[in-house]
Amino acid sequence: MSSRRDPRARRRLLSFIIVLVLLVAVFFYSLTTGSVKLSYIEVWQSLTGNGSALSDQLVFNLRLPRILIAFLVGAALAIAGCLLQGVMRNPLADPGVIGVSAGGGLVAIIMTIVFPALSGFVPLGAFIGAFGTALLIYLVAWDKGVSPLRVILSGVAINAFISAMTSGVMVLYSNRVQSVISWMTGTLSGKSWYHLELIWPYMLVGFVLSVFAIRSSNVLMLGDDAAKLLGYGVEKHRFFIIMLAAFLSGVAVSVAGLIGFVGLVVPHIFRLIIGNDYRYLLPLSAIGGALLVAFADTAARSWFGSIELPVGILLAMIGAPFFLILLQRRRVAS
Repeated sequence: MSSRRDPRARRRLLSFIIVLVLLVAVFFYSLTTGSVKLSYIEVWQSLTGNGSALSDQLVFNLRLPRILIAFLVGAALAIAGCLLQGVMRNPLADPGVIGVSAGGGLVAIIMTIVFPALSGFVPLGAFIGAFGTALLIYLVAWDKGVSPLRVILSGVAINAFISAMTSGVMVLYSNRVQSVISWMTGTLSGKSWYHLELIWPYMLVGFVLSVFAIRSSNVLMLGDDAAKLLGYGVEKHRFFIIMLAAFLSGVAVSVAGLIGFVGLVVPHIFRLIIGNDYRYLLPLSAIGGALLVAFADTAARSWFGSIELPVGILLAMIGAPFFLILLQRRRVAS
């Protein structure tokens, strides 16, 4: 059926066009915005090799790597949330909600303020913490198999426990805590080409593996019984998807800190617009996540005068009310 006759196809095409146009617009807007303003002409001249020394410094050394990292982090968090929502069959599933991000944050804090000699390995530690937390959630939820409800409940409980441990470490080492406060609130401040080079290979692996998770996600959305009738190994595919989501969120946390709600808000919005087909939902969520984090980071560093607000705080201001609205909708529906 052609897109002209199929309203769902038209919505999908229109959604992709709008989000891509907005992504390009945010990209150029972000390059012009900061403590020193640049015109779009100056930005274009720098990108084409004809800029001044000042504009080249601002564009290539300060703003461009930060924007690209924001794109990667946003896409990774949105994909992770999208995958978790599908495999759990629950729109409230998110790496931050079930504790995966908190696990990465706890390890990073311990390495930074308890063992400062290991601070150079914080990205690796955050990734291991997120991955280990996901594995722990899976093991705790296991009872002759894993149900989505048990994973959610186990994740919420482990998230609360990890948050308490994090608070305890920060109290015990309060004289050193200043160095991790911005990281705990989620920030892209000071990110450079070094950080981009550090994460992009892992991001690429995660994005490629996500393509292979599309079919499994569509099947698991049908329910365990239907998936088994189709010959799918439910536990094997569920484990793969959960670990993949942990991998992506761990890499994102390792460079940007604890940025929440992206994986909750973005997939849910596009699910309402285009439906549950992961062939379209997953790539659209990735682009939408990149757009949201890049826009929020640009606003956080340029809309509050001389103060740079951590992007995680701004996203929490957006995501927390959205989360409450989702809870209310589910309560009314039930």
